[in-house]
Amino acid sequence: MARRRVLSTAAGTRGGAFGPTEWGLLAATSLIWGSSFLFIAEGLEAFEPMVVTWARVLLGALALGVLPRSRAKIDREDWPHVILLGFVWMAFPLALFSIAQQWIESALAGMINGAVPLFAAGVAAILLRRLPRGLQIIGLLIGFLGVVLIAVPSLGEGGSTVTGTLLILVAVASYGLSVNLAVPLQQKYGALPPISRAQLAALVMLTPFGIAGIPASSWQWSSAFAVLSLGVLSTGLAFVAMANLVGRAGATRGAISIYFVPIFAILAGVIFRNESVKALSLVGVVLVLGGAYLSSRRET
Repeated sequence: MARRRVLSTAAGTRGGAFGPTEWGLLAATSLIWGSSFLFIAEGLEAFEPMVVTWARVLLGALALGVLPRSRAKIDREDWPHVILLGFVWMAFPLALFSIAQQWIESALAGMINGAVPLFAAGVAAILLRRLPRGLQIIGLLIGFLGVVLIAVPSLGEGGSTVTGTLLILVAVASYGLSVNLAVPLQQKYGALPPISRAQLAALVMLTPFGIAGIPASSWQWSSAFAVLSLGVLSTGLAFVAMANLVGRAGATRGAISIYFVPIFAILAGVIFRNESVKALSLVGVVLVLGGAYLSSRRET
């Protein structure tokens, strides 16, 4: 039996149209991750960026570690894949988001994050040697156009810098790779065992940087609560939900949940930060919903 390459993916186990389970997983991940940018911004009010990143991974690992299923055995041959997943899905991009949000607004970070499905589709096409077809490619393009329209009104506003935007784009590319790598692991073990191990690997990578940032941090209850939510929900439960979704639907179709993240990021900004929403962004929301629906149809 040939050994699987470290950089590999697989098709989803369910090629049909999304059912209640897929739509439920999609809604959970997009809602939680859409609010995560607000939590990051609040956490940065008191904590250094690497402290926020380290603490969220620590709390996520603890939240998953209490579940017996998370401790199921993983074969030795799959540990390189798990460690790589811990870096490209957690340690590296989560650190970039915390650093970048010192310079860009949370809503804009969420909007840029909406490009993940295109990166996921590109990586899947390379690894599977197969392009998305039919409604999937049309839905991806429509959804991306919607994300662009959502983001355009915010591009000229204060708080945005080229450096912050570039860091988010690098993080988004890393996410596109990671959701592909997660597919075969989820299909072999389920979501909990590989995700909990990947978080432990990421925690080892981040601990020196997190500890180094503690002296420059302060304490605020609001920031602590935000990081707690960021850890348990965004870094614990949402990663498990996303791994289940891409295992069932494949990386290209599963990643469309990220198209909904800008919508929830905007809602969080409006509700909690009194941010305004431009008409063009509302048009983008409609396109995102339409693109997600088309991408969720049966694979052809």
